[in-house]
Amino acid sequence: MPRSSRGAGGRLTEKSSDIFKTADPCHGDVGLRVLASPGLSGEAGDPRNSDRGGGNVWEPESCTRGAGNIPMSMANASVSFHRYQEWSPAPELAPWVSCIWTQQVAAGGRVYEHRTVPNGCTEISCAVGSGVVWVAGPQRGPIAEHLSPGTSAVGIRVRPGAAASILGVPASALLDLRLELDRLWGSAASRLAERIAQAASLRRAANLLEQELAVRAARASAPDALVAAAIDGLQPWRAGGVGEVASDLFISPRQMRRRFAEVLGYGPKTLQRTLRFQGFLALIHEDHAQDGALAYFAAAAGYADQAHLTRECVRLSARTPNALLREMRQACGIDHDHGASLAPLRHALLGARVS
Repeated sequence: MPRSSRGAGGRLTEKSSDIFKTADPCHGDVGLRVLASPGLSGEAGDPRNSDRGGGNVWEPESCTRGAGNIPMSMANASVSFHRYQEWSPAPELAPWVSCIWTQQVAAGGRVYEHRTVPNGCTEISCAVGSGVVWVAGPQRGPIAEHLSPGTSAVGIRVRPGAAASILGVPASALLDLRLELDRLWGSAASRLAERIAQAASLRRAANLLEQELAVRAARASAPDALVAAAIDGLQPWRAGGVGEVASDLFISPRQMRRRFAEVLGYGPKTLQRTLRFQGFLALIHEDHAQDGALAYFAAAAGYADQAHLTRECVRLSARTPNALLREMRQACGIDHDHGASLAPLRHALLGARVS
């Protein structure tokens, strides 16, 4: 995992030797960051059956593997080497947190390449038994993390603009970084990792992480109200651009850019592109749209045309839309549940399309 150091101007940085670029087969060097994760076993009970307890590494009885590095067979989508589930936080955490998640790689599987794209959020996560809780700031490009067989992890996704009151530093200090949470929370982060390692199930481990954030949120100030209102105005189902949103909030575009740079580390236009792409992912995820429907979903997500979508998709995922869609069809089956983060976006976009 990348280690971090303090860079110029007090910004947290990570060792450049731990991050490298990889060539995308279609687009050459597109700056995909690759992280390595140690193989871990531990509390890996099925999160959907948390009352059964944990302590055993999840390992399916049988599986027909797909081609290449895809960890599941589309011919037998009910059996997977990788599971992912997310759910909404408790109501008192909703202003800060968008979702809680669990992730498992079967002990009898292969190394799983977990690819993430920018979403504007800050992520707090822990591989069960590792003894380390990590925090990852907002990312501006795609990242691939290699998860070894037997890995079980839990995490929480902090909403854009809400990191400062929970973590003690703004997301701008964590932009494109991943570092140990004890750099920010001290020994409290190490104690949290120990409690997670001793949890009776993976769902219980996630609950411990959620409870820790709930305690901190109860003492925290509310997220910046102006930034929160601006983020809402930049959602892909809204028609306005940065200038219109700034005008609605009675500030200048320059003031808005300065406020975003302080809180998020980048400007409102970058976040708007990120949110629009998340909207597109939400639209295609549920039914894995046919290739010919991409133009419709591009328009529904707010892209000017399919060429606009293609440029942004390559920028944010290192894939063309069709390549990304094929990858989603292969990797995301019934054991992948992204409902807490994607379903609200999908419903809002389709509702705006109908109205």
